[in-house]
Amino acid sequence: MAAIAAGTGSVFAADEAPKESDYYTITTFDAPAEDAVIEGGAVELLPDDRIAVSTRRGQIWTVENAFEYPAKPAKWSVFAEYLHEPLGLAWRDGWLYAVQRPEVTRMKDSDGDGRADVFETVADDWGISGNYHEYAFGSKFDPQGNLYTVLCLTGSFTSEALFRGWVLKITPDGKTVPMASGVRSPGGIGFNAEGDLFYTDNQGAWNGSSSLKWVKPGAFEGNPNGNIWYPYTEGAIGERPVNPPLTEEGSRTVTERDNIPEYLPPAVILPHGKVGNSPTGIVADLSGGKFGPFAGQVFVGEQTHSKVHRVFLEQVNGVYQGAMFPFMEGFDSGNIGLLLTKSGAMFTSGSNRGWGARGTRNWNFERVNWTGKIPFEIHEMRARPDGFELTFTEPIDPETAVDASFEMEAYTYIYQKAYGSPEVDQVTPKVSVTGIGDDGKSLVLKVEPLTRGHVHELHVKGLRSKDGLPLLHDVAYYTLNEIPAAKQ
Repeated sequence: MAAIAAGTGSVFAADEAPKESDYYTITTFDAPAEDAVIEGGAVELLPDDRIAVSTRRGQIWTVENAFEYPAKPAKWSVFAEYLHEPLGLAWRDGWLYAVQRPEVTRMKDSDGDGRADVFETVADDWGISGNYHEYAFGSKFDPQGNLYTVLCLTGSFTSEALFRGWVLKITPDGKTVPMASGVRSPGGIGFNAEGDLFYTDNQGAWNGSSSLKWVKPGAFEGNPNGNIWYPYTEGAIGERPVNPPLTEEGSRTVTERDNIPEYLPPAVILPHGKVGNSPTGIVADLSGGKFGPFAGQVFVGEQTHSKVHRVFLEQVNGVYQGAMFPFMEGFDSGNIGLLLTKSGAMFTSGSNRGWGARGTRNWNFERVNWTGKIPFEIHEMRARPDGFELTFTEPIDPETAVDASFEMEAYTYIYQKAYGSPEVDQVTPKVSVTGIGDDGKSLVLKVEPLTRGHVHELHVKGLRSKDGLPLLHDVAYYTLNEIPAAKQ
């Protein structure tokens, strides 16, 4: 017996579960030369459809035919070299901007030979000690022409150089403006579809687990070790926040939000070990459907597990929160830099140096394309006063939308100076289905109890689409910073 997926034309045997590769393909690029090592740190689209890739070893390569490969051979060229581990690339007004460890540099090819020959320092108003861990990641430009960089602490624990552990804004005229403190060990920085700024931070001191964090002016992101630089902000973002408790037992995020007004909780926690160990680049799907059914959502790279996650975000009571869903695994190395073009192509680049990765190569440069088939997935998971509303990419079979198909556990992490945290304060809520949408593509779950500040981990085992397919990914992780108020 076969099940036919609606709108896809795909036929799956009843005992054959759909695979990620049925819906999205990964194309792996070969090295430009036998001895070339493309440990990608950032990816950017150039106006002539070449792709620029910066490497951890200090080069910037350009790739022709990156959209057509392998039908056309990829043509690699060195655009620049001898940079200091550039982990951000952005194009504007004829210049390619690179965020290096000690500065933002812009460069151009003035004589048309394919190599940059003009280099200018745009901003260098932060410190560097030479510690191996002082990474600097850079964003794309916002509509006003600002660029953002997020700076790792020294050794990921202390801040021994100016503004280590901060997010900085670089204005079009090169002025450096402190934006937010509290950063530990970032892996990427970028925007959601609405233009709000986020970065990824890794598990460690004051980070019980890795997470996607929202950045806004004056915010404290949770790690106090870089707050020593507040006197150098010239009052641009307010007074220094009070420190979180330094006791051995630590605290909880939801508690310290009341004690530290500047503290922004993680928008989406990425449970350590379950979904990955090291989140990286951030891209929003602005393709208008050319990359599949997730337009407007966010994708996050994962270095250690060689994956890409999908994230749905919403604001409740003025605070970002949302759900993380698995998206794709099986990349050749640890993804660091991500680019998602408006034409619907995702490029990933990365490395396994330092922390290792599930991917078997030392580096990767890969392209992800949608096949045109729609996977049966949880599309959105929205908070309600008494539970969650789920929407799906395809109509569901109402006979399988029963209480027994849904299981949930909720937990949080210790907010502490020690490294990381186990899952704590576990709760096993009762989950019941209270309604199905008229279009058959949504349902409402009542969850008793909802716990503010907890990750609500949802497993959906028995649900099927109207055409009999299981979910491609049957788990979601929702970070509930705020519980919506009931409508009057």
